[in-house]
Amino acid sequence: MNTHLNWWAQRTQRLIFLWPFRDRRLYLWAALVGLVVAVLITLVWLAGRYEASQVQATLERDTGDAVNDIRSKLMRDVQELQALHANFTSTSAWGPAAIGLLREHRDWLRVEWRDAQWRERAAADSPLRAPSFFKTPRSNAQNEIVQACQRARRSSGPAYSSSYFLPQVDGLGMEVMDLCLPTVDTGGRVEFAVITYSLQEIMTEHLGQTFGRRNEVSIIEPDGTRLAIIGNHGRGVRIFSAQQLLDLPGLTLLLRMEGRRGAPDLFPNVLTALVTVMSIALVSVLVLLVKDSRRRLKAERDLADALAFRKAMEDSLVTGLRARDLQGRITYVNPAFCQMVGFEPAELLGQKTPMPYWPPEMVGEYQQRLAIRLAGNTPPREGYESVFVHKDGTRISVLIIEAPLINVLGKQTGWMSAFLDISEQRRVEEMSRTSQERLQASARLATVGEMASLLSHELNQPLAAIASYAAGSLNLLRDQQVHTAAQTLVDLNLALRRIAEQAGRAGKIINSVHDFVRRRDQDRESVGPKALIDAIMPLVNLQARKLQIKVITKLDDKLHTVWCDRTMVEQVLLNLARNGMQAMDGPDCADRHLLIQVRRAASNENKQWVEFSVADLGCGISEEVARQLFTPFFTTKPEGMGLGLSLCRTVIEQHGGHLAFDAHTPRGTVFRFTLPVPDLRETH
Repeated sequence: MNTHLNWWAQRTQRLIFLWPFRDRRLYLWAALVGLVVAVLITLVWLAGRYEASQVQATLERDTGDAVNDIRSKLMRDVQELQALHANFTSTSAWGPAAIGLLREHRDWLRVEWRDAQWRERAAADSPLRAPSFFKTPRSNAQNEIVQACQRARRSSGPAYSSSYFLPQVDGLGMEVMDLCLPTVDTGGRVEFAVITYSLQEIMTEHLGQTFGRRNEVSIIEPDGTRLAIIGNHGRGVRIFSAQQLLDLPGLTLLLRMEGRRGAPDLFPNVLTALVTVMSIALVSVLVLLVKDSRRRLKAERDLADALAFRKAMEDSLVTGLRARDLQGRITYVNPAFCQMVGFEPAELLGQKTPMPYWPPEMVGEYQQRLAIRLAGNTPPREGYESVFVHKDGTRISVLIIEAPLINVLGKQTGWMSAFLDISEQRRVEEMSRTSQERLQASARLATVGEMASLLSHELNQPLAAIASYAAGSLNLLRDQQVHTAAQTLVDLNLALRRIAEQAGRAGKIINSVHDFVRRRDQDRESVGPKALIDAIMPLVNLQARKLQIKVITKLDDKLHTVWCDRTMVEQVLLNLARNGMQAMDGPDCADRHLLIQVRRAASNENKQWVEFSVADLGCGISEEVARQLFTPFFTTKPEGMGLGLSLCRTVIEQHGGHLAFDAHTPRGTVFRFTLPVPDLRETH
């Protein structure tokens, strides 16, 4: 390995010596390639600009053609309107002829015949649509018609009104304009012919089939207000726009056309494509010329970088790494492993069993494990725990993960092991477990201490009964002459049985507390929910009788057993029950019922659950208290420690369940927690 490192050091020195000369050559090649690329980009950019200008010129030409088409169409409409009034001088003949023109022109909404005072003599609405002035009276646009006709009279020619919005019965509307044409009747009087146009229909009928397919065409006012539009343009493409003045007598509009054309591609035309191909060919030749030398330089740089990167990883890893060959000799260790066991690499490389960091009493076990590895048995990927001895004698717990070491040819050359120092983790876990056991014991003792007064009250009844029966027995013995011997014997027998019953009752009360305090079994087992409830009921009933609270228990039929630490779960149930009863210990709480319920819960993650709930009818929990309810050392009781609910949640979460609370209807609070149902793997 040292020879390999020396060779790499020599190669690195050579690279450092030749680097300035290679830099000059690379700069020249880079300058040439950059020049070719700049020429290529310039040519493509110029070709793109040229094509864009061609597209813009075409669009402006189309815009001019569209304006001319509209003007020609409007002039033809004027001629047809003149012919209508010249050929039909009576209103009876004028009406059918006007209807015929309206059928031929979809953009005509209405044709009117007005006299010199602009009063309507005859009118015809388009039969192709609903009457346009059904919702809005025609008189609302009277001012626009009068102004247009006044301009027509002054100029003795057609005049157009300003565009205005015409609402429709369907809730929509459209922009319209009026054409007023002065005519002279047989008597020499000036009359007027009026056409109402739909701007949208003008564009649809006369521009939609030619320009609307590939462009977006719109009529706008000089201030930019869009009046009518046809066609559309795709999103994400370059928009080319052009506009021209649509100057009509009495009305000035703008026609805007936007082309739905994409920006020029990389090869906008044949000339640019040829130049681009030639430039690419030149660049390809240059690349072929320098390819061999660059490949060599790249390989050397990659090898040097790989060596430096590997060394940096070895120095920064916190996971110990060790490689062994097929004979069990150590061939590689990283600095983290050396720091873990306290030995230098020179002391470990080439070592065979027994290893210097093995505990003396476990050498046989470790050698047997090594023999299994060398025999070809693949270790589990999840790893296993073991113990190593540091050079200074300190013992450390490690997690070992081993895998076969495969070379580039796919052949196994040894074993690769990764080591994690878990000594601190195990120490913290042990401290946490010990602290939790102490807290549980303290909580249980505190519970019993708080129940001492309740026990004294509860024991008074059986003790008083025992005293009464004993006094009655003594009286029977003193007054034997009052009763016969047989009657006295019967009464004494009954009194002694009552004394025994009351003594048994007192003993059960004391034993339930004694068992609760002394229980130390921390192993989990399969327990029926009813057994958990029955275990705490004597202690719950003590406090319930003192506070005059009725305790109700409800259990669903055919409940599964739960997999739990019985002692800890009983402590949780007892703590929640006592909290619920204390919440109802107030003058404003008339209905005092405590409900303890057990039912099936929804299954998830391929597990079944059982839900326990404790509901009270107290004053409830405020939002401020709810935010800190499970915080350690937070309490609302003057004598409380603030650890009860925090410990309860910790216990339930350790069982995989969840503890939560909600408002209870009609009042109070309900606490719920879940416990898992045991499966076959847990019960065996």
